[in-house]
Amino acid sequence: MAPNDPKQAAASGGGGFFASIASSLSNFGSAMSKSVNGMMAYEGLEVINPEGGTEDVEEEAKKGRWKQEDRDSYWKMMQKYVGSDITSMVTLPVIIFEPMTMLQRMAELMEYSYLLDMADKTEDPYMRLVYACRDYFDPVPVISVYIAWNMSLQMIFAASFFISVYYAYQRTWKPFNPILGETYEMVNHGDMTFIAEQVSHHPPMSAGHAENEHFTYDVTSKLKTKFLGNSVDVYPVGRTRVTLKKDGVVLDLVPPPTKVSNLIFGRTWIDSPGEMILTNLTTGDKVVLYFQPCGWFGAGRYEVDGYVYNSADEPKILMTGKWNEFMSYQVCDSEGEPLPGTELKEVWRVADVPKKDKFQYTHFAHKINSFDTAPKKLLASDSRLRPDRMALEKGDLSTSGYEKSSLEERQRSEKRNREAKNHKFTPRWFDLTDEVTTTPWGELEVYQYNGKYTEHRAAIDTSEGIHESDNRPDFNPWQFDNLEAE
Repeated sequence: MAPNDPKQAAASGGGGFFASIASSLSNFGSAMSKSVNGMMAYEGLEVINPEGGTEDVEEEAKKGRWKQEDRDSYWKMMQKYVGSDITSMVTLPVIIFEPMTMLQRMAELMEYSYLLDMADKTEDPYMRLVYACRDYFDPVPVISVYIAWNMSLQMIFAASFFISVYYAYQRTWKPFNPILGETYEMVNHGDMTFIAEQVSHHPPMSAGHAENEHFTYDVTSKLKTKFLGNSVDVYPVGRTRVTLKKDGVVLDLVPPPTKVSNLIFGRTWIDSPGEMILTNLTTGDKVVLYFQPCGWFGAGRYEVDGYVYNSADEPKILMTGKWNEFMSYQVCDSEGEPLPGTELKEVWRVADVPKKDKFQYTHFAHKINSFDTAPKKLLASDSRLRPDRMALEKGDLSTSGYEKSSLEERQRSEKRNREAKNHKFTPRWFDLTDEVTTTPWGELEVYQYNGKYTEHRAAIDTSEGIHESDNRPDFNPWQFDNLEAE
């Protein structure tokens, strides 16, 4: 459970939100680890076994997806990058990839979008509660208590929504980096429309927008990394905003960093120790959830604990669970202790998943790759159409590697042509704003959804022509495909 002093937990020693999040990086590597220097003559490499102690590390180092000769070759290639941000500077083999792009990973958050629907609808029972209580209580304090409780429920549902995606994030396969101008569209899920676009190549940045009758979701995503030899730290330099339509409530998310361990030696695994902070920018309420670092023999792994605070930093609801299983909540007192007579209630639980899936996909992840969730007249720039992704999905690593290299070379060629003609790439569905937001890991230029995709889809949906599934376009994200003809 969460600590008895919730204010101290929220402030983490009084350094403020950003300071507390940054300080959480010191928790990286809490699991038992050991350098492989002595047994394999590789300086600076560290193996971390999340399920054991130091005596298990030597055996762990021999495991993983790499053959010995491949490990040797990969380490020789990568050792010069130790300490560097490798987000887009290294060409990686398809053996470590999954048949999905980062844009599709962004869409994967929408699996449990019903939680945002519930966050938007929590005020619906308001009058029913007042009517039920009016014969027994003075309605004024009842109304006040309910309003406070209703705002807490909004934060509980929204926080659980953002927790839910971490089940998918534990997959150790790397998604493909999107090509500049690449998109991903999704429909037929939760009465929602989702569009994402790769808006920048250097640095790699993506923008996404999702919307239904209850909420809008907007994200500008940019990753910063630090390669450490056998691990990499990943910092989410991005901005995520959710607007609940009923009351116009705006929520802002700051997620924890992530560490990927055992990249070359040992079985790759992922942990996200640190704080997630979800702030209600309308009311000042917030949720602070602490992701426990993995300790000896897996102690604390997956555990999440924290509180919903009001604008006065008073704890109102405690939340606890495991990010790969479930989240629960319970009303608490001013000290953060459960109120007598209340009980822990489950708000989210991970859905059933396929057994022994090759890429550890959920059923929803398979839908994301499927054309069942694609709209008619799919954009030719859609991630589903990438030939390298499609080949990998069929298990053809050779073709996938060839197609990946071809796409990357085509992207470099287009950039040269574009720059030679003084053309500037302009995203189609998102506009670069003048806003620069500060994150714990650096500043971020913010992209804003421009509404043109909504107009595009409306025009198609009202047209008579239907794009048949057996006549899909070839993958074509190139904005300047015919430069020579211009």
